[in-house]
Amino acid sequence: MARVFVYGTLKKGQPNYKHMINTAKGLAKFQGRGRTVEKYPLVIAGKYNIPYMLNIPGTGHHVAGEIYSVDDQMLRFLDEFEGCPDMYQRTLMRIEVVEWEGKCGTGEARAAAEGVMECFVYSTTTYPPEWVGLPYHDSYDSSGKHGLSYVLRESRE
Repeated sequence: MARVFVYGTLKKGQPNYKHMINTAKGLAKFQGRGRTVEKYPLVIAGKYNIPYMLNIPGTGHHVAGEIYSVDDQMLRFLDEFEGCPDMYQRTLMRIEVVEWEGKCGTGEARAAAEGVMECFVYSTTTYPPEWVGLPYHDSYDSSGKHGLSYVLRESRE
């Protein structure tokens, strides 16, 4: 099982969360909530209002999200869903655990208790330069006060 940190539309209550609980796509078990140890710019961009974490460490905010333990099948699905490696790239990042529900092996439990763990995160280095000038967010909610509602894939033209 791999650990994945999601910060956008795959979180609970967000438009694509349905994929995280669809066992036909693999297994994903919610482990807890966290935030990036380093600061990153989280922007909402493009005509479909997609959240992107720009891979520019040290800029932006500590980004909040959720930690999942996923099997290989779900990881393959997420790679495809996230357009990896073209749109997003899956990289390991250090995540500070804010709240932990996981009941895994002692290694994971100890890492969670210590407060920091490595998780795969889908961020991007392949973005238009003007995105750096967009507003930076510390957390994402499709119906947030930013007024930029995410457009589901099935609703896109």
